[in-house]
Order: sequence, then C-alpha cells, then structure tokens
Amino acid sequence: MRPEEGREVVEEVVRRVQADVLASRRTAPAGALESLINDAVFHETERLRRERAGNRQTQAERAFWRRAQQRLQHATEVELVALLGDIVRWHAGEIVGRFDPRVYRFTIEIVPWILTVGLNTAAPRRMLADLPRLPRVRHNLVVRGEVDLVRRMDDLGTILLVPTHSSHLDSVTVGWSAADIGLPPLTYGAGLNLFTNPVLSFFMHNLGSYRVDRKKRHELYKRVLKEYATVTLERGYDNLFFPGGTRSRNGAIERRLKLGLLGTGLTAYVHNLRRGKPKPNIYVVPCTVNYHLVLEAETLIEDYLKEEGKSRYIIEDDEASSWRKWLKFIHNLWQLDSRIFITYGRPLDPFGNPVDDQGRSLDPRGRAVDPRSFVLRDGEPVHDAQRDAEYTKDLGRAVVETYRRDNTALGTNVLATAALGLLRARTGQSDVYRLLRAVRPAETFRLREEVFPVVEAVLDGVRRRASRGELRLAGELDRQDAATVTADALRHFGTYHQEPVAVRQGPDLVVRNKNLVLYYHGRLSGYGLDDEATAAAARL
Repeated sequence: MRPEEGREVVEEVVRRVQADVLASRRTAPAGALESLINDAVFHETERLRRERAGNRQTQAERAFWRRAQQRLQHATEVELVALLGDIVRWHAGEIVGRFDPRVYRFTIEIVPWILTVGLNTAAPRRMLADLPRLPRVRHNLVVRGEVDLVRRMDDLGTILLVPTHSSHLDSVTVGWSAADIGLPPLTYGAGLNLFTNPVLSFFMHNLGSYRVDRKKRHELYKRVLKEYATVTLERGYDNLFFPGGTRSRNGAIERRLKLGLLGTGLTAYVHNLRRGKPKPNIYVVPCTVNYHLVLEAETLIEDYLKEEGKSRYIIEDDEASSWRKWLKFIHNLWQLDSRIFITYGRPLDPFGNPVDDQGRSLDPRGRAVDPRSFVLRDGEPVHDAQRDAEYTKDLGRAVVETYRRDNTALGTNVLATAALGLLRARTGQSDVYRLLRAVRPAETFRLREEVFPVVEAVLDGVRRRASRGELRLAGELDRQDAATVTADALRHFGTYHQEPVAVRQGPDLVVRNKNLVLYYHGRLSGYGLDDEATAAAARL
C-alpha cells in the first residue's frame, strides 16, 4: 500500500467508525459516546502504566492519552465527536502497514536462498561448490490443495485467507506460500511481539504485515481493526488473518473461531455491491498448516494446563521471542529434512457456501446460487447486523469443517497419540489433569511388544479416515510401517525441545515430557483416534 493510499485508508476508517458510533447513539443510552471514549482512555492509561518507560513510541503514546484524558473531562458533544475522530485516527495510524513492493520482491526471490545457505552446516567451501544443488525452501514447505482454484478466485475477486494458527512461524510460512503460488502481497495483522524478534521482524515488514497490539482490548480499538480490514478488502487487497484469534495452546485444530474479523468479508461484499464494483466477490480460503515440531510447543502447552492460562491471551516471552531459538528451530528442520504442510482449502463465499471454478456459489446440492440475493432488501443490498451474524456463523462452521478435512497427520502426531493411549491404559486415567499427575517422570514401554502395535493401530485409524476424506496424511504414512514411523518421530522429538518428548533406550521407548506428548497428540484429537489407541493399548 502506497503511503498516500495508506493516508486515504486511515481517513476512511475514521469516517466510518465515527458514522457507526454516532448512528448507534439513536438507540444507545445517554452518555454512550462519552463511555466509549472513557473506556478507551482508561484501558490505554492502565496498559501504559504497566509498560516499561524509555522508547520513543511509548512516550508518544503516554502524551497522546494524557491529552485525551484532559480533553474528555469537560468536553461538549461536538468536542466528544472530535476526540473520537482523533482516537480512531491515532489507532488507525498505528495499524496501517508500511510496505515497499521492491523490498517485497527482493524478499520473495532472495530469502529462500539466504535461509538455505545460512542454515546449512556444511563447510563454506563445500557449500559454495554445492550452491546450484542446495535444497530450496520449496522442498521443505509443501504447498498443496486447491491452489489453482485459489489463484482463479484471486482473478475473479478478493481473497480472505484464514489459516490455522500453531506458531508465530505461520506468518512467515503462509505469507511465503501465498507469494509462491502467485498471489499478490497479503495484508495481514501480526502481533506486536513478533516485531521484537529481528529475524521475524524482517519477514513481517517485507511480506505485507501491519502491527496489531493485542494488549489493546478496548472496544474502540477492535472497531478500528475490523474497519481497517474491511476497507482494505474493498480496495482489492487480499487479506490474511487467523480466525482462531491466537495460537492453539493444546496443539489441536481450531474448533471455535473469532467471528468478528471473519465477518469483515461479508461487510466488504455488501459495500462492494452498493458501490457497483465490477468484481465485488470476496472469497474466503481456509488454509491448514501442519508441522512435525512446533517452535513454541513447550510454552503453549504449559499455558494451556494452567488454570489461569485458559483465559490468558498473550504470551510475550515464548520461544519465538529469541532469534537464536528461532534460527535453531529452522536449522533443525533443515537438518531433519522436515516438511511443513500448507494446504489451501476450497474457497468459500462470505456465507459459507463452496464455490466452483467460475467463482459461483453452490448450495448443499451443488446447484449454483446467486449470493447477492442473500443481502437484498427491496432489491437493494443492505447491511443487517442480526442477519449477517447468522451468515458469519455459517461461514465459521464451514471453515472449521475444512480445517478438519485438510488437517495433515504427521509421524510425530501418530507417535504422540499412541504414547498417550499407552499412558491412559497404564494409569487408568482419561481425564487429562489426573493422567498427568499419575504419570511417572520416565514411563517406559517395550517398543516391539507395546509401542509398535499401538502405533500400527493409530496408523490404521488415520489411513481409514484419510480414505474417507476426513483428514489428510503425509505421503510417507501411507507406506511406512510402525517401526519406521516411530523412528522418524523420535528423530524429530530428540532434536529441538529442551527435554525430548520421548527417546529410545535399547529395546524401550521412554516418555520424557508428558506435556509435549499431550500437545503433539492434540493435532489428531477429535477424530476418535484417542479411544482406538487406548483400546489397542489395553489389549496388550
């Protein structure tokens, strides 16, 4: 987005938020505008009170909110409206991305080679000699699914890409994959903490992201975020956001989505129709990302298991905050020849209907339907908050179902599911918290007599479900036996985490980190495989 267009977007966001707030006053109680502004001032003042002093941005924020508090104290109605506009403009100015197409092109073309060379452990002389044959990022990032259809939809309208969210690495991998399949630069919000890591920050700035401060939780900031996404969609910028709202704490595929941002596609679609835009359609594309290892797994599962962690939203000091850990993690993936699977699902319209290769919406019987008819009143496209909320719920359900079908089972997930089944059978506990308390520090199982039979049972369950289209599996799982899958999973489990998930000791498998067993099993939870693994273990 060019700087001058960025300024136009900011002013459009200000105009819309002001108009919406003022329109809502007709049915709101007296003093609603003052309460909305006061809520923003209070939350921002409290947030800044907890921030460390020193950097220029924090000082500027403190000065702005001090002035806002002073203006609020004796503001007239006209002054309240002006203050509302200034606050919205302040937040929108923070959010709007700074993007240079030249740097973007350089990043997309050069970074794959930089990563490959920089993370290769061969001697420099040998590395230079082998330069033409060095592996490319494409070897490790497996992009598959409805790629051709997604490209086609980008020609017919605007893309809203909604990936699963496991790791801060998602922003890099999905952003790069979108460029690799030929999509234009994506506009997407990235958590402010990603910009503190110099390695991630480089990618964030140059792959199209803008900053989102998740510590800012007041209603006005959320409105600005939603309106910013809506305006950029209407201007034809493909958007990306994670509808789960945050990284999966227990490793599972998202089952509940944040519907606020997801509904921006429908809002933008109605606006496009009202303005007579030539290509008004918004296509929602679910995208599922699967890793053998997750950079922040230890911190995420620890947070999940804490009672207070269940409602905690932001983790600031996880593994991704250290650039050394980030590079070590990527290096280990390269050394293991580990692959990251990025699966593009079938595009949906803003109402949750799948579309055909011409971009036409299809009903449950596969018949073409006109999505315009869903938003017309007296022949004109209109917004209807209650109606649109129901449509967005339908869209959310369709996205979650696509995630489930496109979820890719990997060897680490299979072994973790088998290990959890063995632990449940041994302890007799099915409740997660009781199970973890009952498990000893180093539970040992015989590989041939106990582990391999349960791994084989999980493999069989995964293959059956994949044949029915209920999930996907990595290609190697279709042909490898239990011993090979176990060996490869243990190779992954022993490379990155401080304490290995599990290790082989002679003829035995020793579970070393029960929390991570739970985490890596999470990706296959909800398919009935847990019960099958436990039943197979109980039969031994």
